[in-house]
Amino acid sequence: MDECLLEKFYRTWYHELIRWCGHMTKDTGLAEDLVQEAFLRAISHLPLLETLSEKQQRAWFYRTAKNLYLDRKRHERYETVAQPPLPAGRDMEDYARIDWEQLLNGLPGDEGVLFVMRYLEGYTSAELGEFFGLPAGTVRSRLSDARKHLKAALKANL
Repeated sequence: MDECLLEKFYRTWYHELIRWCGHMTKDTGLAEDLVQEAFLRAISHLPLLETLSEKQQRAWFYRTAKNLYLDRKRHERYETVAQPPLPAGRDMEDYARIDWEQLLNGLPGDEGVLFVMRYLEGYTSAELGEFFGLPAGTVRSRLSDARKHLKAALKANL
């Protein structure tokens, strides 16, 4: 039974999660690693996943992949302290992208995931509500909170 459930998850969400993680990380290899790790975690959480609705299961995979990515970023901060600075003349776009990633990853709870999926990937509040098992109004409220948090973080960095 467990194997069938994992196979269903894989067939249903694997490619979608790869695309989403690829957009989040800008690195196809890392995206694949994150999705693989999420599926490995699913094995140990099968009893929980079996009790959830399909929407909640999907949300679990998104949250798990995001948390795995955040954990990697946190560890990279400590590991990269001794690395030399980026070479002079590097595109400012690279720095801006890194800044935005840090801002979005610093948002509390699911705000960063919701923000990216809504404003960068074009999902509607209703679609996000379905994905995460939330009312559309709650999604809009969390997006509003995310915008407030981003605005405050941008003001603090000026």
